[in-house]
Amino acid sequence: MCHNIIDGRFHTPCGHFISMSTRVQDCLRPNCLFSRRHIHPIGCKSQSCIRLMALPVKNPIRISPAVCPICQISGIPVAVGAMRS
Repeated sequence: MCHNIIDGRFHTPCGHFISMSTRVQDCLRPNCLFSRRHIHPIGCKSQSCIRLMALPVKNPIRISPAVCPICQISGIPVAVGAMRS
């Protein structure tokens, strides 16, 4: 299935991921509604076609040793090594 790839910055102290850009990864399947190889015209009613994208994939292109801006503003103390989503 096609899916989005989200490039962004990962903050190691708090574990937050801040997105910077998004792109689509094409699965190239003829029965996927989001693929450029989709065999049916626009407005496809076929029950055999995939109508949902797979879950997006987070791709950390920058790793930051600092706490994210959201945690800095909120003032919540963050334990080193704690993971949040």
